[in-house]
Amino acid sequence: MDILNSIVPLLTLIVLEIILGIDNIIFISILADKLPPEQRDRLRYWGLGLAMVMRLALLALIAWILKLDQTLFTVADINFTGKGLILLTGGLFLIYKSTKEIYHNAELNNDANAPNTAKSTFRDLLIQVLILDLVFSVDSIITAVGMVDELWVMYTAVVITVGVMMIAAKPISTFISNHPSFKILALCFLLMIGMSLVAEGLHFEIPKGYIYFSMAFAFLVDFIQIKTVPAGAKKGE
Repeated sequence: MDILNSIVPLLTLIVLEIILGIDNIIFISILADKLPPEQRDRLRYWGLGLAMVMRLALLALIAWILKLDQTLFTVADINFTGKGLILLTGGLFLIYKSTKEIYHNAELNNDANAPNTAKSTFRDLLIQVLILDLVFSVDSIITAVGMVDELWVMYTAVVITVGVMMIAAKPISTFISNHPSFKILALCFLLMIGMSLVAEGLHFEIPKGYIYFSMAFAFLVDFIQIKTVPAGAKKGE
């Protein structure tokens, strides 16, 4: 009976973790696109695999995780917690990376006189993935702790969620790579997530449902445009 009572929280947590994990998949997919084709799957699987290890390790440190919500210091009437500092750091990093990638894709790629930038190495990209893994993992684990009490439910949800993310990572990455407009849109999505992380770190809560709905609508509009513009172009000829 106890197991049956845990099924609904488990399924709810899995769905929520998958939704939160979309940010991670998009970030890894965009970074993987910088590598040679034979190394992209390796970065995706290493990134998501280490994300699972990190989340399982954090679950083993539940007592420490719960202390992250305690105030460390106060500045201008804003209470800064361990979680808040992690979210601020990760949000600023995500804003920086997203802005840099948007500039690179929108400006430098169209500028013949732009200087050649050094190619990113697998190690450099994996370090960037780990930084964001830490941010998303802390947010994910605190969400899990607030939703369920049973530790086995949290462990099961993490393993299943990462498994689903590993299956979905390659198709999402391929789709983004084959559609430049979607790549820019995905980067804008990450930029919004970065801003929401910074806001959350400063205790300005932005409902994530609004962000996901607006981005889903933007993706739908862009998808419809991709399907209709070629046909319209052919008619114009």
